[in-house]
Amino acid sequence: MDVMPLLLLVAASAAIAAGARRTPVPAPLLLVAVGLAVSYVPGVPDYTLDPEVVLPLLLPPLLYTSAIDSSYLDLRAQTRPVALLSVGYVLFATLVVGAAAYLLVPGLPLTAALVLGAVVAPPDAVAATAVARRVGLPSRITTILQGESLLNDATAITAYKVAVAAAVGEGASWAGGIEEFLIAAVGGVVVGLVLMAPIHWLRTHLREALMQNTLSLLIPFVAYATAEQFHASGVLAVVVVALYLGHRAWEVDFATRLQEEAVWKMVAFVLESAVFALIGLQLPVVLRGLADYEGLDAAWYAVVLFLVVVAVRFAWVYPATFLPRLLSARIRAREENPTWRAPVVISWAGMRGVVSLAIAFSIPLTVDHGEGAFPHRNLILFLTFTTVIGTLVVQGLTLIPLIHLLKFPGRDRQAETLAEANAQAQASLAAEHHLDELLSDERNALPPPLADRLRTVLERRRNAVWERLGQTNPVTGETVDDTYRRLSREMISAERAVFVRLRDGRYIDDEMLRTLLRRLDLEEAAAYRETT
Repeated sequence: MDVMPLLLLVAASAAIAAGARRTPVPAPLLLVAVGLAVSYVPGVPDYTLDPEVVLPLLLPPLLYTSAIDSSYLDLRAQTRPVALLSVGYVLFATLVVGAAAYLLVPGLPLTAALVLGAVVAPPDAVAATAVARRVGLPSRITTILQGESLLNDATAITAYKVAVAAAVGEGASWAGGIEEFLIAAVGGVVVGLVLMAPIHWLRTHLREALMQNTLSLLIPFVAYATAEQFHASGVLAVVVVALYLGHRAWEVDFATRLQEEAVWKMVAFVLESAVFALIGLQLPVVLRGLADYEGLDAAWYAVVLFLVVVAVRFAWVYPATFLPRLLSARIRAREENPTWRAPVVISWAGMRGVVSLAIAFSIPLTVDHGEGAFPHRNLILFLTFTTVIGTLVVQGLTLIPLIHLLKFPGRDRQAETLAEANAQAQASLAAEHHLDELLSDERNALPPPLADRLRTVLERRRNAVWERLGQTNPVTGETVDDTYRRLSREMISAERAVFVRLRDGRYIDDEMLRTLLRRLDLEEAAAYRETT
């Protein structure tokens, strides 16, 4: 097995994603554009998306990282809009886009058209949520987009399986399709519910951070594979487990949380970068199968289908936003009245991604037990690819200008800092009372300087947030908080230099150096976290 193409893909995509941070273009869009540009460069290997790799090996960790960073409470508060998008919209888009493709492409069977509809139905909100966080969209919109992206793949994959079963002659009725959907959905949730408590128990009882993080890396694959064994939705199983673990993460050892955060950030960065680069690199693979179609006809189909996909999302989002309020007094009393601007952003954020391509590549080659070729399979691959690229490029590049044009109110940073300061003040006060109780016990006797040091740490933590609201230094432009953090780093750097010099002079060995440096690293991390 030649691993060099894989190493080149990972290294190049990571470098491009890192460089994108210096540009106004979101990293996913730049990666797709570069992938398209280099796909025909001589010497670039063929990178064909293998659904047997993407779905069971790439999708679970990407879902897990997104879900574990999500807020269970926020998602629960937005259950209705998230469900309407992740289930209702995906099924609506499958039917409408499938019907449009059936009418548009001569000779395309309705079952194959519905396969295409299911393939392009689920938006991939990675790029959209990245934009939402960058421009500071209201948290409700970000939560809805993120919740949709966590759950809609399960609906789309199930709809795809039903449509493929009908297309290849295995038979599928409306009742059978609904039954399969319910089995997949309920089964996926049940598997997640069964697994989440034992996995959390293991995480809280393993004493070594290394073992805990090894378990963490296995969790999404175990949840996905277990659910798929029971013909349930692996996507839903991963999401349920991750939401539970994220909600209870405070019960896990601090060393595990620190390591786990760093590990999963790296994993998510590498996988997301490689996945979006792979999308652009599929161009030669997709075009090779279009020999039987006229170029102008295929281009016309691609443009019309892209417009239908965009229009269908608007046609669903606006009624789904306002009709429930018109029909239910309870919803009107419980929820704020939405403006017309939020549905515009949610509708325009319907960018497609790698899941659509992976599903498309898994379309079988034959129908009727191998007696004939799957109708228009290559055209379906092409239309999926152009829809993914079209939504990423057109909608992705215009989403930030659209948000600025609509003049969404930005996040109130001062209000957020005040809330954080009040929370920290309450926690510090409780800790101070607890410290007094502990020190009153003879078993916890400490010399006065050490007891004062504990109180100083509490005071520093309590004041750090308030100092962020203070004035800046007229000379350096820094806040008191910034100056404190900078001076702490410089003091630690001075100590670190002495330790290295002592090691080089053979006064201490390398093992002792690593111990001393780790202690400084933890102190530097603690100082940084106190002030951020």
